[in-house]
Amino acid sequence: MRVIIAGGGTGGHLFPGLAVAEEFRNRDAQTEVIFVGTEFGIEARVVPREGYPIRFLRAEGLVGKSVFKKIKAMVKALFSIVDSYRIIRTVNPDIVIGVGGYASGAIMLVAFLMSMPAMILEQNSMPGLTNRILGRFINTVCITYQESISFFQNSKTFLTGNPVRMQVLKGSVESAYKLFSLEKSLFTVFAFGGSSGARSINMAMVDALNYMPDLRDKIQFLHQTGLNDYETIRDAYRKTGFKGTITPFIYQMGEAYAVADIVISRAGATTLAELTALGKPAILIPYPYAAGNHQELNAKKLLEMGAAKMMLDRELKGEALAENIRELYMNETMRTDMQRNSRAVGRPEACAKIVDIAMSLMKQSALKNGELKSV
Repeated sequence: MRVIIAGGGTGGHLFPGLAVAEEFRNRDAQTEVIFVGTEFGIEARVVPREGYPIRFLRAEGLVGKSVFKKIKAMVKALFSIVDSYRIIRTVNPDIVIGVGGYASGAIMLVAFLMSMPAMILEQNSMPGLTNRILGRFINTVCITYQESISFFQNSKTFLTGNPVRMQVLKGSVESAYKLFSLEKSLFTVFAFGGSSGARSINMAMVDALNYMPDLRDKIQFLHQTGLNDYETIRDAYRKTGFKGTITPFIYQMGEAYAVADIVISRAGATTLAELTALGKPAILIPYPYAAGNHQELNAKKLLEMGAAKMMLDRELKGEALAENIRELYMNETMRTDMQRNSRAVGRPEACAKIVDIAMSLMKQSALKNGELKSV
């Protein structure tokens, strides 16, 4: 069996794809999973590290770009259709799965035109432009939130939740302490702003340290900064005397979550799927420029359910962030309630459901082709 998983650009699109790939491999070790993305997305460095082959196509995003860059992206879109056709003809997959992002658009369209089994995963309550268009043609759509149903045809839309990688669900606490050089006796705050980091979170975290000198010997930090801010943030932590590990990127997210007592992060759909599957207390800081403001909408749901705290990016200050960290550190009952409420929202079974649907889609296609051959 051969499976193409297309898309990426950000971890929010890529990591659900990796989770689905893992589930296919767990069911049948002989399954060939081939990723398709661009040379400039996060997939270019993460997918090979995870042990999967990847094919590249020429594609760029259109949203939020200048007129010149939009024209350039449209030209590349034509090339990406050619690239997609060549990839599909070479791989000859049994199914093509789109995980979102501009890298998935052309190949999913080509899969439809070639009458191949195809499905897309929509992580957000407000679907992106690519998936909204593809949803009109593709056989099956798997959604994370009930609100997304109105954007697709009910007959081919399934509420599955957002798939989470097994390595995230099975992270080892003991391994984490060694891997990140953390102390077992200290309360651990894990902060990250997505796969590329977030400057506003990075700077607010550094400022927050100035309002918590009394906690210097009680808490430690694991902070993923992204490449651009790494040295600046690392030096700032050193000056304040707080303990922890500062790193530009974390590949072992399962261990990072496992060792965290609380998490400070953006509110992307994949991050929330991971947090709720694990039941981690969190301070969510939605990305203010997300399409349709979906991150704030996602975060508000968890806030209303008592599963997380929320701070808006435009209001993010070190002092207020320090107060929230201090409250969660001091109030064990609040953390316990958040853990329970978060797990109630989580869907750790999402990956299995999605692969079940994919297997059914492939079986239907095989039966149909068999009937056509017998005619």
